[in-house]
Amino acid sequence: MKHKFFILGISIFLIASVIFPLQVAAQQKNFIDQPFLETTASVDTLVVPDRIYLNILISEADTKGRISVEELENRMAAKLKSLGIDLDTQLSLGDLGSDFKKYFLRKTDIQKEKAFKLLLYDGLTVGKVLQGLETIGISNISLDKTEYSQMGALKLKLKVRAIVQARKQASELVEAIGQNLGKAIHVQDFEPNFITLRGVSPLRAKADESFEPLDVEFNKIKVEGRLNVKFAID
Repeated sequence: MKHKFFILGISIFLIASVIFPLQVAAQQKNFIDQPFLETTASVDTLVVPDRIYLNILISEADTKGRISVEELENRMAAKLKSLGIDLDTQLSLGDLGSDFKKYFLRKTDIQKEKAFKLLLYDGLTVGKVLQGLETIGISNISLDKTEYSQMGALKLKLKVRAIVQARKQASELVEAIGQNLGKAIHVQDFEPNFITLRGVSPLRAKADESFEPLDVEFNKIKVEGRLNVKFAID
């Protein structure tokens, strides 16, 4: 009796094993054989960056050792505060870390430097910071990167517009041959869909405090939503 149950169990398993692949193959065949139209659509836009990261390097070498790094740091903090900068949220230590990086020029001569990263939100404030720091002897400033804070929401909006455009294109093509467009059966999203500016060129401003700070213009960020969609043809 046990042998009969065992043989019966093997038979059921084999039957199920055969039927299941056939069902999967049939489903795949139905999808492949189903008439469809494939189209790609893209929508893009340009946005002004609203998160601007600057690298600031303060060094005793810039003042030929006359002003210490500690004093330069205090002057920088005071100047940034006077410009409305929130030091707690916008200023952080840069790549050199919390410890001073020391250069041994001679056995008895040590000069120090310290790096910071500053987050700003518009070009006018960047101009004010460049000018203000220049007046206190800090001019080693470079652009790290620019970002757009609402990138996620914007990318989703562009993808929605792209898929609407894809359906419009597909509908016009199918109607031209006297057929009807069905539902979307496959959607592919292409990445990356934005290009952001990166730069390391030094930024300069005049040291004269009477000079009107410029509204620094940064390259706009190109954002793109691009989709490939397959629509069934009814």
